[in-house]
Amino acid sequence: MRIARFSYNDRPQYAFVQHDDSDNRDYLIALDGYPLSAQAVKPTGERYAVDGEGIRLLAPVIPSKVYGLAKNYQAHARFMAEAGMSDITEAPERMMIFAKPSTAVIGPDDPIVYPAYSHQMCYEPEVAVVIGRIAKNVPVEHAMDYVLGFTCVNDVTLRDLQQNDPMWTRSKGFDTSCPLGPWIETELDFANTGISFSLNGETVPEASGNTTKLIHSIPEQIAFISSFSTLLPGDVIMTGTPHASGSLRPRDEAVVHIDGIGDLRNVVVSA
Repeated sequence: MRIARFSYNDRPQYAFVQHDDSDNRDYLIALDGYPLSAQAVKPTGERYAVDGEGIRLLAPVIPSKVYGLAKNYQAHARFMAEAGMSDITEAPERMMIFAKPSTAVIGPDDPIVYPAYSHQMCYEPEVAVVIGRIAKNVPVEHAMDYVLGFTCVNDVTLRDLQQNDPMWTRSKGFDTSCPLGPWIETELDFANTGISFSLNGETVPEASGNTTKLIHSIPEQIAFISSFSTLLPGDVIMTGTPHASGSLRPRDEAVVHIDGIGDLRNVVVSA
């Protein structure tokens, strides 16, 4: 099942996304209620084409916080070392966690704003986990019981600032640094999911990968993060970028593709 957040004539609401084989189009089945609450939601009877006039897909959630894992793929750890951006040549045994604020979140087709104080913006395509209920001290074997679903995320990073900021606060937490979307997919083979990326319509093979190569699995990530931080419904975990990370420039079109979910498209603009 796919769950979207959208606006119609500037009124935000949630919807189920259904594919109509008769015309090969996706439709939003508008909902009365909030899918992440304990209350049941129900269709309003309104249906809109995803690409219809006045329709705008929004970030599927506005999380209270976003956590990310650094160097959670061996290939990415080696790439960063070979590029001279890290002294760590192997993926670390312990999880390296960082955070992004809710103000970093944007949705599909929203602009990524290139700050004037940086000269090296990079993309990082990843699978994102969306938490569905309050999670604290969750054991690994029950971790997936707390997941609503999955979405695409671009962990946009200011690489030049990252090297001079040991906390990564500005380099990964600046406004528009966390594009999410296009919707939440509740059923996904999360342990074997393909990730790919295209830049200005051209696939970037070295940025692709698969969650089979994760160093720390998604259940392990949820268990570890919930051991020190209470995860709330709508919170997001960025699970790691699989391989190489490349540069973004103003007017670039960045598209993250996750098999089984879809495409997350954003364009870079100057501040």
